Amino acid sequence: MWIYEKKLEHPVRVTCPDVKFAKMVITQYGGPDGELSASLRYLNQRYSMPTSQAKALLTDIGTEELAHMEMIAALVFKLVDGATCADFKAAGWEGQYVQHDHGLFWTDANGIPWSAKYIACLGDPITDLTENMAAEQKARTTYEHLIACTDDPCVKDTLRFLWQREVVHFQRFGEALNEVQEWMCKSKHVWNGHNCGCD
Repeated sequence: MWIYEKKLEHPVRVTCPDVKFAKMVITQYGGPDGELSASLRYLNQRYSMPTSQAKALLTDIGTEELAHMEMIAALVFKLVDGATCADFKAAGWEGQYVQHDHGLFWTDANGIPWSAKYIACLGDPITDLTENMAAEQKARTTYEHLIACTDDPCVKDTLRFLWQREVVHFQRFGEALNEVQEWMCKSKHVWNGHNCGCD
């Protein structure tokens, strides 16, 4: 179904390793508003979308979120490249070193593992698309926080790219929400508990 290109969607570079910042960035790998949660949410919700356009959008964005998860993984890995146990301890992230060394694991910035409770699927397209718009805004805000916490211009470049994509996804979900609401009204479906009143 997918064609995998052996390159990142956007270059990921770091000026120098920074284990302390890697501990923060990992939340976009496995945190509640991270890229894993987004990709699984959208690729799952697409099945209950009523229009082909909405299904296609969720498939496209869900797939792109997998690419963003790959970028975050590359960023974290570069930020801990060559780090020792002492470096992880100095960053307050010794649990990561003990359990995973330089390997990646889906957690948030506090070390809490990823959970399926982070994703939602109500089966109602309006509810789910609204949830997705909120999810994109939460991810955007998280990227803004991360950008504010680093002085590395290379890292900022990667994070700004991801920030921009969250904004675009929010806009596309808003367009899909309008399209689905129009479809439901024209098809004389009921939404929000009331008849649309369309003839």
